[in-house]
Amino acid sequence: MDGDIDAVRDARRLAGIGMTSQRTRERMVDRLREQGITDERVLSAMAAVPRHVFVEEVLASRAYEDTALPIGLGQTISQPYVVAKMIQALRSGGRDLGKVLEVGTGCGYQAAVLAHVAPEVYSIERIQALLDRARSNLLGQKLANLRLTYGDGNLGIPKAAPFDSIIVAAAAPEVPAALLQQLVVGGRMILPLKTPQAGRGTQQLVLIERGPRGYNETTMDAVRFVPLETGRQ
Repeated sequence: MDGDIDAVRDARRLAGIGMTSQRTRERMVDRLREQGITDERVLSAMAAVPRHVFVEEVLASRAYEDTALPIGLGQTISQPYVVAKMIQALRSGGRDLGKVLEVGTGCGYQAAVLAHVAPEVYSIERIQALLDRARSNLLGQKLANLRLTYGDGNLGIPKAAPFDSIIVAAAAPEVPAALLQQLVVGGRMILPLKTPQAGRGTQQLVLIERGPRGYNETTMDAVRFVPLETGRQ
C-alpha cells in the first residue's frame, strides 16, 4: 500500500500543477521557439523534462521562467534558453550527438534533457552532495541511457572516452586539455569561456570542432556561468 501511495505522489510531482503543469512547460517551449530554438528534437526534450522536479520546492513556481536558479552549494540550474541553445549548437547541421559527456551534473536537469536527445550520456559532478541530489531528482525519469559519475570534470571520464559530444556547464579560463583529448575526430564540444570579447562577469559560449588536423573554434553568445573548479568535494 505504501508503495502505491509513493507511486501516486511521484506521478503527481512529475506532472505538476498550476505553475509547474505541462501547459506551463509548453509555454516555455513556445518561448524558446520565439528566441530562435528551431531544433524539434531539442524542443521535444525540453517539453518532456519536468524542470520543477530539479529545483528547490520553494522555487518550483519559477521553474519555467527563462532564468538560472540557485540549487545550493554555490551552484545554479542554467536557464532553459541556454540549455537548449548549447544542445542545438552541438546538433547543428542535423548532426547526431552520439556518446555525450556532460561536465557538471548539478541538479541533473541538463543531463535529463540530453538523455532525451542522445543515445548515450555520461555526466560527471565534483560535489558529492550535488551528485546525490541529482540521483534523487532523476529517479522518476527512467533514463536507462544516462550514467552519473563522481569526479573532477576537468579530467573528463577516461574510461568511457572517447566522446562524440562534450558539453561543459561551468566557465573555464581555458579549454581543459583532457577534454580536448577525449573528443573524437569529427566531434564537437561546447563550453563557456572567459574571452577578451566577454564583458565583466560574463563569458562567451565557444563551440569547438575537432578535425583531422586540429581544432576549430566558433564564438557564440555571451553567458554567465559559475566557474569550473578542480578537484572533488
